[in-house]
Amino acid sequence: MTTTPPLPRQLPRGLTQDELKTRVGQAALRYVLPGDIVGVGTGSTVNKFIDALAGMKEQIKGAVSSSVASTERLQALGIAVFDANAVPSLSVCIDGADEIDGQGHMLKGGGAALTREKIVAALAERFVCIADESKLVRTLGQFPLPVEVIPMAARHIARRFAAMGGQASLRLRNGQALVTDNGQHILDVKGLSITDPLAFESQVNQWPGVVTVGVFAHQKASVCLLGTAQGVKTLVYPGPDRPEPATRRCSASNH
Repeated sequence: MTTTPPLPRQLPRGLTQDELKTRVGQAALRYVLPGDIVGVGTGSTVNKFIDALAGMKEQIKGAVSSSVASTERLQALGIAVFDANAVPSLSVCIDGADEIDGQGHMLKGGGAALTREKIVAALAERFVCIADESKLVRTLGQFPLPVEVIPMAARHIARRFAAMGGQASLRLRNGQALVTDNGQHILDVKGLSITDPLAFESQVNQWPGVVTVGVFAHQKASVCLLGTAQGVKTLVYPGPDRPEPATRRCSASNH
């Protein structure tokens, strides 16, 4: 196993990535209602949402967080954080993505919180993905696929990905294997083209030693707020519990 740097991303001209993140973070507030307990993901884009959410902290009950980092940021801003076991369901989860396709399937885990992010997503009636337009892809897999693994299984799992044509790298931090909030390690896998996200997620999650794979197909996005040079574009992804628009499977609007 080796380690590799992240892939560069193209952004709209004239706007910084930070500005796009701020736009979508603020736009996500329209999915938060008074009295809500909000599911909150992890990452730099989500941090912008947390900062914006602080302006509503007197109107909401609080949040369920997917990571220690998000919990610390929420609490520092005076937002109450609930344990996931104390909350039977959530009306909405707001989280980012490393990639999202035209059906709302996502590749996530760049912030190493993928397992807890899946748990929070599973509690929510609606998953709102916030991202810049460089994250919208035809097929998942250009961004290295994160997989949370039990340390003793890392090399075995890397070999299984190699048999599929992938190259697995152990994620490092300060020269040592990164340890997740769950006490596990992360493999980042390059060279995959994930054409059937549902089947792929189910397959890899069955491998012994995999905690979870960073494909979110069973907990896909309901909505994606996409930061663009023209504004925030809203992509709606119908699912079994959501009526399909009369026009097309993925509808878009600008705000």
